[in-house]
Amino acid sequence: CLETCYTSTILPRLLASLLTGDRSISVKGCILQLYLFGVMSTAECLLLMAMSYDRYLAICNPLRYDALMNGRVCCQLVAGSWISSLVGCAIVDIFFFQLTFCNSKEIDHFFCDFSPMIKLSCDDTQTLQLVTFTISAIGTIVPCLLTLTSYICIIATILRIPSTTGRQKVFSTCSSHLIVVSVFYGTLITVYVAPTANTPTVLHKLFSVFYTVLTP
Repeated sequence: CLETCYTSTILPRLLASLLTGDRSISVKGCILQLYLFGVMSTAECLLLMAMSYDRYLAICNPLRYDALMNGRVCCQLVAGSWISSLVGCAIVDIFFFQLTFCNSKEIDHFFCDFSPMIKLSCDDTQTLQLVTFTISAIGTIVPCLLTLTSYICIIATILRIPSTTGRQKVFSTCSSHLIVVSVFYGTLITVYVAPTANTPTVLHKLFSVFYTVLTP
């Protein structure tokens, strides 16, 4: 459901623009797309973290798995991920709606992303950038570190399995998730948490393709 909503936020509009040549979008439509994209990407981070915790329990505590990861816990993890992303992105959008856009009306990106839109505003955006950086760091760095911790424990457990076949079997259950986590977090952190002025815009667009199209 998340991945379908995630790609539906950006790809239909992008494909329509490529097909018809009409690349115009209203300010409210752009901010709505930015909000929905923010919600989906933040929820993705939190759900990937929840999935890594699930794999940690399944591999490192298999006998206690059914007790620790029951239906109630699953619902709490899912609900917590969605509510946190909805609230966090709503805070950013409240600041965004107060901006005045008076510079060029052309967004140098294939969707309404934060950095290209900030450049179009003639207001002071320092407060908004600080709020966005804080929420982005909490929504990406913290889940990334917790996911990394889970996988360190998982890999340590896998290496202690004496059978080669057993190690391969356990690792195969985590490999696809680990690849998605690496690609998603790697490109997301590069664009949003550790941006540099020297990074070419085309590189940002390329990285954006990874977490908006490839991982879903």
